[in-house]
Amino acid sequence: MLETLLPILIFTALALAVIGAVRRIRLWRQGRPSRVSLFKGLVALPRRYLVDLHHVVGRDKMISNTHVATAGGFVAAAVLMILVHGLGIANPLLGGLLLLASASMFVGSLFVARRRLNPPARLSKGSWMRLPKSLMAFSLGVFLITLPTVGLLPEGLLEGSGSWLLALVLAGVVAWGLGEMFFGMTWGGPMKHAFAGALHLAFHRRAERFSTKKGGAGRSTGLKALNLEDEAAPLGVEKPADFTWNQLLGFDACVQCGRCEAVCPAFAAGQPLNPKKLIQDMVVGMAGGSDAAYAGSPHPSQGLGGKPVGEHAGSPHGPIVALQGKALVDADTLWSCTTCRACVEECPMMIEHVDAIVDMRRHLTLERGKTPNKGAEVLDNLIATDNPGGFDPGSRLNWAADLSLPLMADLKQVDVLLWLGDGAFDMRNQRTLRALVKVLRAAEVDFAVLGTEERDSGDVARRLGDEATFQSLAKRNIATLAQYRFLQIVTCDPHSFHVLGNEYGELGGHYEVRHHSTFIAELFDAGRLTFASWKGGSVTYHDPCYLGRYNGEYEAPRNVLKALGIEVKEMERSSYRSRCCGGGGGAPITDIPGKQRIPDMRMNDVKESGAELVAVGCPQCTAMLEGVVDASAEVRDIAELVADALVERPAGDASDGPRRPAATTTAEEVTV
Repeated sequence: MLETLLPILIFTALALAVIGAVRRIRLWRQGRPSRVSLFKGLVALPRRYLVDLHHVVGRDKMISNTHVATAGGFVAAAVLMILVHGLGIANPLLGGLLLLASASMFVGSLFVARRRLNPPARLSKGSWMRLPKSLMAFSLGVFLITLPTVGLLPEGLLEGSGSWLLALVLAGVVAWGLGEMFFGMTWGGPMKHAFAGALHLAFHRRAERFSTKKGGAGRSTGLKALNLEDEAAPLGVEKPADFTWNQLLGFDACVQCGRCEAVCPAFAAGQPLNPKKLIQDMVVGMAGGSDAAYAGSPHPSQGLGGKPVGEHAGSPHGPIVALQGKALVDADTLWSCTTCRACVEECPMMIEHVDAIVDMRRHLTLERGKTPNKGAEVLDNLIATDNPGGFDPGSRLNWAADLSLPLMADLKQVDVLLWLGDGAFDMRNQRTLRALVKVLRAAEVDFAVLGTEERDSGDVARRLGDEATFQSLAKRNIATLAQYRFLQIVTCDPHSFHVLGNEYGELGGHYEVRHHSTFIAELFDAGRLTFASWKGGSVTYHDPCYLGRYNGEYEAPRNVLKALGIEVKEMERSSYRSRCCGGGGGAPITDIPGKQRIPDMRMNDVKESGAELVAVGCPQCTAMLEGVVDASAEVRDIAELVADALVERPAGDASDGPRRPAATTTAEEVTV
C-alpha cells in the first residue's frame, strides 16, 4: 500500500512546491530590475551558506548545531527520500543513508522543540510554534517507512489486510511533514525562509559582503547612490514595487528570529521601530493584505499614538507610508532608526534593513518634503551654508586662531590631509581637534587642513534621505580635493571617515582614509610617539557604530589605550555588539520620542562596567554621552587622552623620520 501511496504523495508535494515557487518568484519580480549573475550566484551559494551565513549563526553555538543537524538532515533526507521512495531505488546503502539523515533531522527537531517550549519574546510565535512538530513528523515518518528497506523490519509488515491502518497512519504522518517541508516552503509557511533564504544568498544585493577566500566575509556598508539624472527612476521607495526584486527577495527570507529586535537601540528605547516587524510589513506589502497574521513583537508605539498589529495594510503598488488611511508603516517608524547597522550585523539571513529604511526616507524627503522636526531646517542649512548648523562657513577655523594650522591652499602637497568635519563648529569637539593637532605635531606629521574650503561630508543629508544635497556636497568636496596632492586623509569623525572612504567612490572620489585612532596607533608602532604611564581611574571604551560595525575597526582604539597603560574594562555590549549612542542617522535631528533615551541606556552600560571614564572616538558619541544627566563617568576622546600623556622626545631621536617625505600620489590616484 505504501509503495503506491508514497510516490503519489512525494511527487504531488514536489509539483505543488514548483507551482508555489513560480508564484513566489512572480511576487519578487514585481520589484525593479537589479543586475545579478544567475550562474555566479548559484555557484557561490554553497560557500555563502556554509561560511558566511554560518559565521553569523555560529555566534549562538546551540542554535548553530541545531541548524546543522536539522537543515542538513532535511536536505539529505529529502533527496534520498525521492530516490528511495519516489523512484523506488531501494538498495540498503541509500536506505541506510536515509535513516541517518532522518535521524539527524529528528534530533535537531528535538532541540527546536525545546527552544519553543518557552520562547524568548523576540521569537515570533503563531505558525512558527507548529514547526517543531512538522519537523518531527517528517523525520520520524521517513525514518519508519525506510526501516524495511534496510532489513530492520520485515518487508511485509506494512502490507496485507491487517496492516492497512498502520500504513495509512504512516502515510498521514509523512504527508503532514511533506506539506510543511515542500508545500509550505514556497507557499508561505514557516519553511519559506529556506527557499527564499537560499536564493537571497545567491542573488544578494551586496555580493561583496561575502567571502571569496579564507578569512571570513567581506564588508559592504556604503549606501547605494541614486541616479538623479534618470527621470524615469523613482526618487527613493514609495511603494513595495519600488524596491529592487532582490530586496523583496531578501525581505521574504526573514526567519523572524528577532535577533535584530534584540539589538535595536530604538526598539529598546521604546521608539516606534522594530526591525523584524518592519521587514514583515514589507512582506505584507509585497503580497498584499494586512499584518493581522503577524505573531511577533509589534513596533513599540501603542502608547505613543501608533497602530497595533492588525491595522497596517498595503499592496505592491500602494504607498508604504500613506498620507491618510491604512498604510504599511508609520513615518515615525522610519525616522526612529539611527542607522547603526546592529540589525544587519546580527541578521542570520543577511538582510539589509538600513538600505531599505534610507530608501523609504529618500521618498519622504525628496518627493514629499516630509522630514520631521528640525530635519528641514538642517537640510536648508546644508544647502545654504555647507554645514548642518547654519554657521558662517568662514568661521570654520576660528577655534584654531592661535594654532597657525597649515592650509592645503598654501602647501598644495602634504602627507596627511586632516579632515576637521563639522565638529569644528562645536566647542566641545574643538577640544578634541586641538588635542589631535598636538598629537600630530608631536609626531612631526606633515599635515594640512582645507580650512574654509572644507564642506560637510554629506553624511547627515544622505541618512535623512536628501540624496541630492549629499551628491552636491560630495561632488564639490571631490573637486576641491582634486586640486591637491596627499597620501591619506585623517579624521576624528567616523561618519566623515565612512562617507569619504566608502561612499565618495561611486561619485569619483577615491581616497585612503584613516580614523584618528588608527593613525595614532600606527604612529606609536612606528616609534613616533611616547606616552607617560596612565595615572587615572578605570576606563571603558565605547565603539562608534560607523567605525566598528560599518568599517570593522575595533582593535586600533584599544591598542592606543593599551599603549597608554590602560586596561579596558569592557562593557557587556561592546565590539560588533556595541550599543549605539543614539547620534547616527540624523536621529537627534528627527527626535522621535520613546520611553527612554538611547544615550541614557548606553551610559547605564558604562555604569554597570564600573568604569570611571569612557573613552570615545566620535564627536557624535561625545555629544550624546556627555548630554546624559547625572552620568557616573567622564567622557573623553582618545585624542585627548593621548595628548595628555605625550612625552616630549629628545632632540635627534633615532626614531625621527623626515618631516616631509615626497607625496607622489594625487587625490584622484589614491584608491582604497
